[in-house]
Order: sequence, then structure tokens, then C-alpha cells
Amino acid sequence: MFIQTEETPNPATMKFLPGCEVIGSGTADFPNRESAERSPLATKVFEISEVSGVFLGADFVTVTKSADVDWQVLKPAVLGAIMDHFTSGSPVINESLSGVHASGDGENEEIISQIVELLDTRVRPAVAMDGGDIVFHGFESGVVYLHMQGACSGCPSSTVTLKMGIENLLKHYVPEVQEVQAVP
Repeated sequence: MFIQTEETPNPATMKFLPGCEVIGSGTADFPNRESAERSPLATKVFEISEVSGVFLGADFVTVTKSADVDWQVLKPAVLGAIMDHFTSGSPVINESLSGVHASGDGENEEIISQIVELLDTRVRPAVAMDGGDIVFHGFESGVVYLHMQGACSGCPSSTVTLKMGIENLLKHYVPEVQEVQAVP
């Protein structure tokens, strides 16, 4: 197995491409060790003490490191953990993934549907290329709430992406949108 790596815009994260399907559809975010119990792959990567987050995409694994370690030191250990997992035959996730986005209410259902479609077709594929994901969290009084995951979470350029990219896109296509905000 040959695992490729890619840097992301977030210097604390690196994207690992194992050359096979990681999870067929959707994403899974594990922002800490405790959240990883349903994923044997994430659990294996979290065995490395300097790992502070694991994010799984269709064909990639994004790993976030603690600030006190360099990627040159950490990358071989992460590569080994990912390789060990895939050669073991263990499942990546022990349960099926639920829906990605929050559901809408009746009042704003049509607006939310437009927002989610734009996120799914225009935004999420672009941020997945950088090792992250952006998930719809809610819409209220003209404000779209989004949750940033993987490489997008904590990325220095995420505010610019959110305000200049996503907010402008949504305002252009959905006039009811006045602002976009990130939620933790």
C-alpha cells in the first residue's frame, strides 16, 4: 500500500490519501480521542499522542497535530498507523453514518434546501480537496450557521473562505441570506 500525503492550507493538518475508499459517502469528524470510539481507524491514529484530531472523507484521512510537534517527525507514525489499519481488515467505521446536514423546519424549508444544495454541489467538493468539510448547521433570521471540520477547523484562512467565498456565493444565489457564521 502506498499512501500519498498533501499539505493543506491549515499548517496543523495534513491530508493522507491511502489510494482506496475510506468511507464511501459522507464524512466523519473526530475532534478528540473520546469521540473516536466508533472508528477503529481514528482510534488507531489517536494512539499517537501528538494527534489532536482525525477527519475521514470519501478517499482521504485528514490528521490534525498538536502545536508542539513537527510534521517531519509525526508523518511516519501517522503513515504507519493508517497502513496498519488498512492491512488489518478492520472496518473504518463500526456503524453507518447519519445525515451530514441539520434538517430544516417548515418555515424556511425551501431556503434551506437551496443553501444545502449549493453547499453540496459547490462548496463541499472544493473544501474536500483541502482535507476538510463544511456542514450546514442552521438558518435563522438571514444568518446561515456552518460547522467547519477537518482541515477547515482552525485554519488561518477559514474566515476568508467563509466570508469572502461562501457568504458571497450564498448571498448571490439565495437573496434571503444576509450573513454566514461558523459554529464550534
